[in-house]
Amino acid sequence: MIRIGIIGTGNIAHSHVKAFLRFPERCEIVALADIYPEKALAMKAQYGLKAEVFDSHSALIDRSKAYLVSICTPPYTHAPIALDSINAGLHVIVEKPMAASLAECELLVEAAASSGRVFSPIAQNRFRTPMMRLKRLLDSGIAGKVNHVQVDSHWWRGHCYYDLWWRGTWEKEGGGCTLNHAVHHIDLLNWFMGMPKEITAFMANTAHDNAEVEDLSLAALSFEGGALGQITSSVVHHGEEQQLIFQAQAARISVPFRVYASKSMGNGFPERDPDLERKIEAAYAETPELGHEAHEGQIDDVLSAIEKGGQPLIRAEDGRRTLQVIAGVYKAASTRSVVRLPITEGDAFFTAEGLRAAVPTFYRKTASKAELSSESITTGSDYGSIYSYGQGPGKK
Repeated sequence: MIRIGIIGTGNIAHSHVKAFLRFPERCEIVALADIYPEKALAMKAQYGLKAEVFDSHSALIDRSKAYLVSICTPPYTHAPIALDSINAGLHVIVEKPMAASLAECELLVEAAASSGRVFSPIAQNRFRTPMMRLKRLLDSGIAGKVNHVQVDSHWWRGHCYYDLWWRGTWEKEGGGCTLNHAVHHIDLLNWFMGMPKEITAFMANTAHDNAEVEDLSLAALSFEGGALGQITSSVVHHGEEQQLIFQAQAARISVPFRVYASKSMGNGFPERDPDLERKIEAAYAETPELGHEAHEGQIDDVLSAIEKGGQPLIRAEDGRRTLQVIAGVYKAASTRSVVRLPITEGDAFFTAEGLRAAVPTFYRKTASKAELSSESITTGSDYGSIYSYGQGPGKK
C-alpha cells in the first residue's frame, strides 16, 4: 500500500485526491498539508480521509508516513518543495509547471536521477485516448512528414481571476498564460514533434490590468527538418477552443480528431482523397481507449512505476523541455529577437531572477485575496469532439 501526502489543498488538489481514491487497493492518503490548515481540514472532511493535517510541507515530510507526495502548491514553490521531498527519500508528483526557471529544472533533473525515486511532473493530457491515438498515428508516418503545426491553447479567465494572492505576478506565478495554461499544449507539442530549434514571439496583457503578467502570447517556431509551427497562448478567448492541428504531407490531422486528405490533380490543384482518410481513421481507431484518463491516468502510471521499480511516462526531462519552450517564448517576446534553443546557463532567461529582470511588467497587481469563490472551474477540452470544451473541475 503506497502512502500518499498531498501538499497544497487548493483547487487542483481535488483532482489528485479524486484520482488517488480511484485506487483504494493500491494507495492511501495519509497526510495533507496547507499553509491555511483550515483548507486541509475541509478537504479531509469532504472526502472522509483518515489523514493527518500539517501546516507546512516540511512538517508533512518530517512527521508523516507518506511515501509519495503530490505537490499542488503555487508555481514558485514547486521546485523547492520537490527538492525537499526528493532529498527526504520520497517519490514525487508535482503539478505544472514543474519549476519557475530552467535553473530549477536542472536541479530537479539531477536530483531525480541521483535519488532513484520516481519523479513525475503533471502533464495529464497525454493520458487521454485522443492524444495517445494521435501520437501513435503521427509516429506511424501514415500521413507523411509534418510540415506545419498549429497549437491553439485558448482559455478565458475573468478579471478577478488574478485577485488570488499568488496569481498575476512574475515572482509567484512565474508568468502568465504561456507558463500556466499553454504548458499543457506545449508539453504535447514537444511529445508529438520534438522540441523546436528556434522561436520568435509577441506577448501582451490585453484584458487584465490587475496582473503583471501576459494574458496573450503568439509564437512562431521552426523545427529540425524544416517544419514550422505556431502557438497561441491565451486567457482572453471566449469558448476555450483548444486544438492541435498537424498539416502533414498527405493529410490534415488534429485533436479534437478530424482528418482531411488531399491529392494532386494533373494541374497541381487539390482533390480530396477519401481512401487515405479511411485508412487514417482506421489506424486512429486501432489504439484502444485508455482505462484511466487525465490525472487519474497519470497517477495510475506513477503508482505502477513505483510498484514495478520502473519509470513513469512523464519524467523530469519532459518538464525541462516544456520550460525550455516557455522560456524561449518569454525571451523572444521580451527582446524582440529570434531565440535558439536550448537556453543554457549564463543566459538571463535561465534563472527566475534573470527572467523577472528582463520581462515587461504590464500592470501592477491590485488585489491579494486568500481565496476566490468556490464555484466550478474549467480545465479545458477532453479532446473527444469539437464541442467538448470546458469539461470537468480541477484547474488551479
